[in-house]
Amino acid sequence: MYKHLIELKGICKKFNTTDALNNINLYIDQNEFLTLLGPSGCGKSTLLRIIAGFETPTGGSVTFEGEDLLCIPPHKRKINTVFQKYALFTHMNVYDNIAFGLKIKKMSKDKIDQKVKKVLKLVNLEGFEDRDIDSLSGGQQQRIAIARAIVNEPAVLLLDEPLAALDLKLRKDMQLELKNMQRELGITFIYVTHDQEEALSMSDTVVVMKEGTIQQIGTPTDIYNEPKNAYVADFIGESNIVPGIMKKDCLVNFCGEDFECVDTGFDENESVDVVIRPEDFYVVDEVNAKIKGVVESVTFKGVHNEIIIDANNTKWMVQDTMSFEVGQRVGLIIKPFDIHIMKKEADK
Repeated sequence: MYKHLIELKGICKKFNTTDALNNINLYIDQNEFLTLLGPSGCGKSTLLRIIAGFETPTGGSVTFEGEDLLCIPPHKRKINTVFQKYALFTHMNVYDNIAFGLKIKKMSKDKIDQKVKKVLKLVNLEGFEDRDIDSLSGGQQQRIAIARAIVNEPAVLLLDEPLAALDLKLRKDMQLELKNMQRELGITFIYVTHDQEEALSMSDTVVVMKEGTIQQIGTPTDIYNEPKNAYVADFIGESNIVPGIMKKDCLVNFCGEDFECVDTGFDENESVDVVIRPEDFYVVDEVNAKIKGVVESVTFKGVHNEIIIDANNTKWMVQDTMSFEVGQRVGLIIKPFDIHIMKKEADK
């Protein structure tokens, strides 16, 4: 019995002399919603295309249910892909777009009819069989693209930034629908995005990538609360990152002051990066705080105010439901478990 549905070992990919992927090791489990997250050019779409069979790695192996996937052509893999550009056939109606792959397999008309109606119900587009593709909204076209992919009942669905072309409200709605769809279908989703909020809200597992390498793999909670390095901390949500010195286990110095923390395993007087999330500060009277300074700006963000405070020669971003006056003197308190210590990244 295979341990994981898909395993990638030592995957490398070069385009001319450029390393698009460098020694990628990753496994994906049955029924998992896994998201590849990173900025443009980090290699996430290339990795997806290797799994789909549209790219061949320069080195490494990919197995599916324990068998070599690289020797199987794309159309014979139990994998379907939904692209950012949905690639729907505009000369066909909705029914024929969804049924296209089933007709190629020479499935019976009754069986095709049954499957098409089932997936249209799943994507909330019952009764749309005879509609022209050009008459559909962006969100409806996206659902048809998903319906066409899942009607073949793949073991894995690959989604390459499928929501990028949608407006903000529709994207939020579709994020929820996709997650519900994945649960209902009981198949593995591998999702590519550069949108951190999208990755955190939808995924079981997030893979953060940078320049062809994996920086961290974990649950959304782990990635946000326990980032492995300053890059992940900065990329996932807002962060204050300042240089510090680890005096000893559970004691760090930054901004000229010593602070208790919960981190261990660093050398004494080791240079580190200190990460503090904006929502983890407590704004208090400056008499009661080691970090004290002046409010520089206050921006209303809906559920909270985003406050920039110049304190201890550092500009701190703070999120608080309370509002403060520009020029007001305040203090900042951070609890030990809200101070995250990162190893310094080696200079390239």
